[in-house]
This record gives sequence, structure tokens and C-alpha cells, in this order.
Amino acid sequence: MTNPIAVFLAVVILTGLGYDLVFMDGQSTLILAKKFFDLVEWIAFWR
Repeated sequence: MTNPIAVFLAVVILTGLGYDLVFMDGQSTLILAKKFFDLVEWIAFWR
């Protein structure tokens, strides 16, 4: 991954998080975090 691609991805992710926090009060981020923790628990089951 080159530096321009990494910077572009960082800008896209931060823009999405900023949009979610400003216009949707962080609901999407909260849902994704909960789903991520469920995934981690599910993967830990198979360990």
C-alpha cells in the first residue's frame, strides 16, 4: 500500500466517522462496534 492510498483511506474513514457523529449522533458507529465485539466473541469460540 502506497502512502497516497493510505492517506486516501484514512480521509474516507475519518469523513465517514465525522458524518456519523454530526448527523446521526454516532448510532452507526455504535452498531458497528457492537457487531465487531460479537464477531470477536464468535471467533474466540473457535479458538
